[in-house]
Amino acid sequence: MTYVVTEGCIKCKYQDCVIVCPVMCFHEAPEIVVIDPDVCVDCDLCVEYCPTKAIKRDEDLAPHEQIFLGLNRELSRLWPVIENKGVVPSDADAWAGVPDKIKYLTQLE
Repeated sequence: MTYVVTEGCIKCKYQDCVIVCPVMCFHEAPEIVVIDPDVCVDCDLCVEYCPTKAIKRDEDLAPHEQIFLGLNRELSRLWPVIENKGVVPSDADAWAGVPDKIKYLTQLE
C-alpha cells in the first residue's frame, strides 16, 4: 500500500501535507505535489492535513482515479523533493473543489 495525491491537489498545492511527512516523499511539479511510492512509509499523517482531501490510499482509489497511481510514480521521478511548505498559488482557494482538473496537468501534454 502507498498513498497517492489525486486530482483535488491540482492547481491548489496547499502543501500542508509536506510539513508532517517524516520521510520527505513529496515532490513538487508545476500544478500538483505528488508522493514517491517507493519512499512513502504509509504513516497516514499527510491525509488529515490535506485541505482538499486529495490524498488517498492506493487501494481506495476510484476507477477514474487509478491514473494518479502512475502519475505520482512518474512525476516523483521528474520533480524535486520538497521538505518545506512552499508558496501556495494565489488562486488556490478558487481551484479547491473544481472537478475534472486533470486536463490542467501540463505533464500530460
